Amino acid sequence: MTGNLLKPRAYHTATALPSGKVLVAAGFDFTLLNTAELYDPATASWTNTGSLRLARSDHTATILPSGKVLVVGGLLDTNYSTDSAELYDPTTGKWTSTGSLHTARYRHTATLLASGQVLVAAGQGGYASCCDGFLQSAEVYDPATGVWTPVGDLPVPRVQHTATLLPSGKVLVAAGLNRQYSDGAELFDPSTGAWTATDSLITRRSRHTATLLPSGDVLVAGGDSDTLSSRNSLRTAEIYRSGSSDASN
Repeated sequence: MTGNLLKPRAYHTATALPSGKVLVAAGFDFTLLNTAELYDPATASWTNTGSLRLARSDHTATILPSGKVLVVGGLLDTNYSTDSAELYDPTTGKWTSTGSLHTARYRHTATLLASGQVLVAAGQGGYASCCDGFLQSAEVYDPATGVWTPVGDLPVPRVQHTATLLPSGKVLVAAGLNRQYSDGAELFDPSTGAWTATDSLITRRSRHTATLLPSGDVLVAGGDSDTLSSRNSLRTAEIYRSGSSDASN
């Protein structure tokens, strides 16, 4: 055990900062939260930091090359998705608004690209629901301008997928949910803004993890599968062999 959070929360984000501290932001505790706190490993303690401009959950948080943290999308108190985004500055402990998404979304993925830009892909839009509003759109955030630019759509909508930056600079999006569990995978090429299909997973799954290994391969583990009305947790794992072509399994 280590020091307790100052506020109970779920569906929040936790982001390691350049200082070594960890920023925990927003989430849910019977109501949506806009509070944030910092964990200090040196003292095993938590301290409050500036509150977000909007209470939200099911958002993403991405550390930028500048050291600022980009929080994107999520659900608002009305249980509708938001297109808002904001930046946390660790040097001041304050949040500021930045450019809004073209499409409101939650349960999406956000991936820092080699360029320092951020790719946001898929997720759900509209009202919070288990099986509605699946998105296949994607857009890229430029920290230099605070502007979002739409890029090519994914071949199919998906939510609760994973997105992993490969050594090639491409992004592997794997599996997820689109009214049924998916075994599909696609690669995003930042140089063209386009998606291409790659080898399918062996097992359909969502809510899994995807971890880049030192070899450049990707380990996909666990998750759930079966039908929306009867989920089965998985113990299986598989390796995506990225190689030079990023296209073998």
